[in-house]
Amino acid sequence: MTEDEIKARILFKDQDVIVLDKPAGLAVHAGPNSPDHLELYLDALKFGWSMAPRLAHRLDRDTSGCLLLGRHDKSIKRLGKMFMQGRVEKAYWTVVHGTPPEDTGEISAPIHKVTGKGGWRIIIDAAGQPAVTRWRVLGRGDGLSWIECTPLTGRTHQIRVHMKHLGCPVRGDVYYGPDPESELGLHLQSHAIGVPPLSTGKDWIRAEAPPPPHMVQALFMCGWIG
Repeated sequence: MTEDEIKARILFKDQDVIVLDKPAGLAVHAGPNSPDHLELYLDALKFGWSMAPRLAHRLDRDTSGCLLLGRHDKSIKRLGKMFMQGRVEKAYWTVVHGTPPEDTGEISAPIHKVTGKGGWRIIIDAAGQPAVTRWRVLGRGDGLSWIECTPLTGRTHQIRVHMKHLGCPVRGDVYYGPDPESELGLHLQSHAIGVPPLSTGKDWIRAEAPPPPHMVQALFMCGWIG
């Protein structure tokens, strides 16, 4: 990833925020398994500001799509409060194995992080943190379903675990899917985001990301027309 490539992925920019189309496979933070990560490129997104933008929320390494950055301290503080109050609109697209029995629904299932010899993972556990995901089927085909998910809480791996709980694991999910050796790529995208005005006289901030290349074929199979 070069600075020019990261700039080309900007979906929205004003004096307060940047919405970036994060590519799948790029971690947002440094880590022992993340020599390449988004924080290496934030200085390229200053655009004349004295400080680099900062993350207002997180996406998993293998989840692509809309990622919101605050450009100054005041916007970061306001965005943080909006996320805590559930005022930020989020829509995720996913392609899953199988098909739900209904066209719409809501999953309310608490989730819990467990750690073992092989690392950590998230499980459904009554003693875990509350987690709620609304979903609706947008299309079906060839044993797959194209689903839009709206998470009402922001737990780690929430959509992936909730889709598995629904009986429809996310395609290409090596942790919670049926094929731990899958090389299809995680079929989960932060497709659209909406943020209330950060100051008087401003409009809502809205951005939508195009589906990542590795999801396109499966979306076509489910009826997406591009």
